[in-house]
Amino acid sequence: MLLRELAPLAKNPAPLSFAGLPDPVPGKGEVLIRVAACAVCHTELDEIEGRTPPPRLPVIPGHQAVGVIRDGANAGTRVGVAWIYSACGHCSYCLAGNENLCEEFRATGRDADGGYAQYMTARADFVHPIPAGLSDAEAAPLLCAGAVGYRALKLANLQDGDRLGLTGFGASNHLVLKTARHKYPASPIFVFSRNPEERELALQLGATWAGAIEAVPPERLHAVIDATPVWKPILRSLTHLKPGGRLVINAIRKEELDKQVLLDLDYGSQLWMEKEVKSVANVTRQDVREFLQLAAEASIRPEIQEYPLKDANQALLELKQGKIRGAKVLRID
Repeated sequence: MLLRELAPLAKNPAPLSFAGLPDPVPGKGEVLIRVAACAVCHTELDEIEGRTPPPRLPVIPGHQAVGVIRDGANAGTRVGVAWIYSACGHCSYCLAGNENLCEEFRATGRDADGGYAQYMTARADFVHPIPAGLSDAEAAPLLCAGAVGYRALKLANLQDGDRLGLTGFGASNHLVLKTARHKYPASPIFVFSRNPEERELALQLGATWAGAIEAVPPERLHAVIDATPVWKPILRSLTHLKPGGRLVINAIRKEELDKQVLLDLDYGSQLWMEKEVKSVANVTRQDVREFLQLAAEASIRPEIQEYPLKDANQALLELKQGKIRGAKVLRID
């Protein structure tokens, strides 16, 4: 499925075209992967609608791909490819293990062809073994939605028993809830979502409380992880924090439509008392590998909806319209 030009989905609801291309040839240090499944991410919407750094065009999207190495090192191994396609390896960020901040960071499905295809190539040192026990479709959302949620949870700096808020309850935050229940069993979890079905799912998965985005939780929160594409929830989340609380924004970009709402920020009620705001930028290889292992050991599995590859546009449109229950995964036949 090929992206040839950028445009809002409201203008072009089918931005990807089904194409037949030659199989890619791996270069030095790369492997060829036969893709079995690729999860759909809100970042693909950001790419298509022009909110991220511009992708190489034409490009094959998809950065949560699972498949088997057909050519190159460790042929026959089942692996995953995540958002981090490569980094320089020698800058201060890379040497400190913060390769997600590298100025030469390259993204799968944006700067290099991704997993919305039968075959893809990747650097051998940037693929991730998939633990046994995880199916292809289950493993795919863990590579970004799960891994970046895991990084957001680490940045939230929780102690067991601290109260955690989750704003938005799509592919990433439903996995954060499952992970937090495992790592912080004494911590109550409060979910904010515009979608009643998502709020019901949150309660089914063990949330203490679920309400609308505008709702007021029964208690002040130690941390909130915001995974929405819009600005207004930031203001609401800051109001819900207790003194010294931390807001972690898990979004590569926010939509422009309501950016002016930040002019309504009230310092006294929303930022004062040593509250903190932290953004999540990409993921490292360590994040991905740690989370895959944790998911396998703790039986953390995503709620998924599956689509054939040719229905990628439908999956993206439903994601845009908020028709979300867990994660959307493309099956690559």
